[in-house]
Amino acid sequence: MIRVQTWCRADFAGGTLDIWPLGLLHPGASTVNVALDLAVEVRLEPRRHGFVVRQGGERLETETLAELAAAPGGALVGAVAVAEAMPPFEIGIASASPRGAGLGASSALAVALLAAAEVQSGGGLTRTAAERAAVARDIEARLMGLPTGLQDHYPAQLGGVLEIVHAPGGERVTSLPVDLVRLGDHLLVGFTGQSHFSAGANWLVVRRRLEADPFIVERLSDIAEVAGRLPAALVAADWAAAGRLVGEEWAARRQLSDEISTPGIEALLATARDLGAWGGKACGAGGGGSVLVVAPSERRQAIAAAWRALGTEILPARPTARRLELDEASPGTSL
Repeated sequence: MIRVQTWCRADFAGGTLDIWPLGLLHPGASTVNVALDLAVEVRLEPRRHGFVVRQGGERLETETLAELAAAPGGALVGAVAVAEAMPPFEIGIASASPRGAGLGASSALAVALLAAAEVQSGGGLTRTAAERAAVARDIEARLMGLPTGLQDHYPAQLGGVLEIVHAPGGERVTSLPVDLVRLGDHLLVGFTGQSHFSAGANWLVVRRRLEADPFIVERLSDIAEVAGRLPAALVAADWAAAGRLVGEEWAARRQLSDEISTPGIEALLATARDLGAWGGKACGAGGGGSVLVVAPSERRQAIAAAWRALGTEILPARPTARRLELDEASPGTSL
């Protein structure tokens, strides 16, 4: 048996710029995010024939990889398995993130599946984190038929707070020396209950940027500028400044498309601000999913209570430094 565990993320600033080639069109652009202790786990066991995927109490069984990839509940697993030419297997999947929460769970699953496939082939972990991120991104783009980003794949594997600079020839990833415990004391993440589809929302922005729409160019430049200032505030533990920058990023981001913000998201952010939060934003592409705020630690409980009253699920999500984790055991042995 092979067990791989990866992590979800919260994005603070610079999202969308991780979709090639947008970051390159804004020199120096970066994305800043943090790994959350919401785990995505894959357990893989070999089989003599056929393929089985278990997730959320459901079980999907097919004879071939083509059937698996074509099945609604097995598309991502099937896409990875086809790309990696995986032999017969049974895979169990567990995720601590709600479906459609905008916390990068599908990308965390993709890199976990790739790691499991590497080990299953008998060579151990054969890719670097960057190589695995690139392969996962490309498989996801092929699956959805739309361009996808790569910011989610790094915190899933590396943990901590990351600055991902979008440079010619490939991204540069830096682990920032941020006090994760104190950051967690000021961070609150809630799931709106409304699922989102990030690739579709992002494509509208990508298309307009490639068409050099002046408004979109200016807004993405604003986002890049804020993302460039955020690492210093986080490293200095200036949580108020960091929160205000997250709020500035959202003020620019919400103008990129009518599909990014919703009345529900704005109500949550307004409520948090009224209760003392320094700033917040929707996670990922918005349009639903999760919302985060950075707030004084003594105000988190009041904000959480107000969000619950609005029907929001408060996620037990704190920053984590844990990296991709791998365990192996003989068949039939419990991990």
